[in-house]
Amino acid sequence: MASSALSYRPGSRGPCCWGLTFQLRVVMLGWLLAVVLAEDSDYYNLLGVGREATTREIRQAFKKLALTMHPDKNPNDESAHGKFVQINRAYEVLKDEELRKKYDKYGEKGLDEQQGGRYESWNYYRYDFGIYDDDLEIITLDRGDFDTAVNSGEIWFINFYFPRCSHCHQLAPMWREFAKEMDGVIRIGAVNCGDNSRLCRSKGITSYPSLYIYRTDQKPEKYFGDRSKESLIQFSMQFVTTSVTELWQGNVFTEIEQAFSGGLGWLITFCFEMGECLESRTRRKLAGMLDGLVKVGWMDCTSQRELCHSFQVSSGATAFFPPGSSLQQQGSVLWLKTLESREVYTEVINHLPDLELLAKDSLQTKIAHHRWLVSFTFGHKTTASNEYKKLKALLRNDHIQVGKVDCIADSELCRSLYIQNPCLAVFKGMGIHDFEIHHGKDMLYNIVSFARESVSAHVTTLRPDNFPSDRKEPWLVDFFAPWCPPCRALLPELRKASIQLAGQMKFGTLDCTIHHDLCTKYNIKAFPTTKVFNRSSVHEYEGHHSADGILEFIQDLVNPSVFVLDPHTFQEKVKGRATGQIWMVDFYAPWCGPCQALLPEWRRMARLVSGLVLVGSVDCQRHHSFCQSQGVRAYPEIRLYPHFTQRPDSYMSYNGWHRDAQSLRVWALSSLPRASVDLTPDSFRSLVLSSQEHWVIDFYAPWCGPCQHFAPEFEVLARHSQGGEHINSRDANVIAAIIRQRLEQLSPRPHNKAKDEL
Repeated sequence: MASSALSYRPGSRGPCCWGLTFQLRVVMLGWLLAVVLAEDSDYYNLLGVGREATTREIRQAFKKLALTMHPDKNPNDESAHGKFVQINRAYEVLKDEELRKKYDKYGEKGLDEQQGGRYESWNYYRYDFGIYDDDLEIITLDRGDFDTAVNSGEIWFINFYFPRCSHCHQLAPMWREFAKEMDGVIRIGAVNCGDNSRLCRSKGITSYPSLYIYRTDQKPEKYFGDRSKESLIQFSMQFVTTSVTELWQGNVFTEIEQAFSGGLGWLITFCFEMGECLESRTRRKLAGMLDGLVKVGWMDCTSQRELCHSFQVSSGATAFFPPGSSLQQQGSVLWLKTLESREVYTEVINHLPDLELLAKDSLQTKIAHHRWLVSFTFGHKTTASNEYKKLKALLRNDHIQVGKVDCIADSELCRSLYIQNPCLAVFKGMGIHDFEIHHGKDMLYNIVSFARESVSAHVTTLRPDNFPSDRKEPWLVDFFAPWCPPCRALLPELRKASIQLAGQMKFGTLDCTIHHDLCTKYNIKAFPTTKVFNRSSVHEYEGHHSADGILEFIQDLVNPSVFVLDPHTFQEKVKGRATGQIWMVDFYAPWCGPCQALLPEWRRMARLVSGLVLVGSVDCQRHHSFCQSQGVRAYPEIRLYPHFTQRPDSYMSYNGWHRDAQSLRVWALSSLPRASVDLTPDSFRSLVLSSQEHWVIDFYAPWCGPCQHFAPEFEVLARHSQGGEHINSRDANVIAAIIRQRLEQLSPRPHNKAKDEL
């Protein structure tokens, strides 16, 4: 029976993927494997979610299953542990953007075997897991959208918590009440530092709960006060700086006329001894909620009685005066019958005019030279439509205009742009075909961040008529699906990379849910898949989906640091290497998760050892028989073929746990033949002190860890430089540069002077 096999190697080694290489000889092992394969199931099906599920939806689904399937709740079920390990593994993979992308593309074989093996007690999932998942007013942020949120221009008050922290649980009920009270005034967020430890460390979080106010381009401010709702409200309201104007006889008409001329209406509350008006804090809240859309003011009708009567008010009342409204024009003033801030906000926002309607001709004219954020609608007015009215104010300082297109009335225009569903798109002032569609969260902070990034970036939404299959200039194309969370996380990284590579490479995105034929043509089987089109050649990106990873990939395409080896070139270059040449070779499989994690580090390492060690890679999925003939049994297999060529087949395998570029570099450099000289007291006197040449001396102790770490750097220095100098830097390139500079300054001098300087 041919099947998978596990091989054991002594020594510490990082995670690996086992190849389909052996005949299984052990009946029991074959039986166990058959059981595992029989129980294997689609991770999305295991959790009962669709492939488009958000991280929050995945977490909620897992929690429901954990509460019923946990072994603690099923003590008499011998299979409970195995079943729970399966759903726990599914959750651990799907909650992580990188792992989810690998799973979508390669299935289970693309993953490390370690995920999901450990789980918590039932009480943890019942009381500690996903504290704020069911609270609509609290936005749970993770490392994928944190920076986008806090740099959106809105005020954020964020609770960094840890699931096992008792103080965090004590705060939770109050944080929920506070969030409801401040809903719409500022954004209330939460970060689970158990799931996002790297993010929390990067933000300097050292205790829980930690509460911080975030404002764009300003240093975060930590809250140290007591954790009552009133104290939290008082603290957060000090950051709502929008003013509330007291109106009186001397300013009222000037203020109203100025606002009306700028397209802003007035929300005015009239305060008498009798009747009710909006209290001071509610006015300030509404000023923040309606900032840039409506001016908020109040009148003290006990001292301005005649003025209030001129507004036809004789007791406490609140009214919204749209631009151009008049008391003489019936129905033009909106009289409000509520004092609750959220209800007042909703009524006022509903009363505001809709976004400017753009038809095909007007759209083409307006976007020819100006930047526009356009909402494409299909006749259904939603709650989001009202929220979009705030976009004009939020983007005013960015010089981005806002409008909408009705795709029911202007269906030909929407069809020509392949817009089939409601969406928002940024037109960058370069004509109707240069636009980018928003695929992030349908929330103002995400939309605003997208618009600001998009107008500065160089990413275009692609269609069949502008797809770069035969363009002269190089293009990076992201094949994606809008429902795919890893795809949405990648898009901001593409924008960053496009800015870095402006003028060198163009960037585009292709929606495979719309353009099926194009995606099929290029064999797209998982999302996101990123390819570089450079005339007739196409290169697929493998590695972490980040701007830095993409930039390194492009750099490596332009100036490859890793030789792509096949059986012929391996025999020619590696086995037939010249005397003194050293090769490092990575035997990998594209579906292997640890191989994918190694890929960017391998490229980085290759650049670090350039000129000293030759670096290659062999795709063992494509050259399976060849890898078998070389004795490769697991991926990735990293080998070093040393400089002596009497035995060209000899190699050393890397068994270290760490596979980062620096660890691999140190291992590679340790194999270099010695270029430095070991000195004794006698040889130091005869070779150094009596020499007319300059020497660099490394004084070390064999037991010293930093000395051992520095040893490869010293060997690199010995190869790159001659002469000597006493210096402190431990980077070989820096040392060599300093020595060259100093040698240029030094003229020939007597032996005793050189000795004195030593």
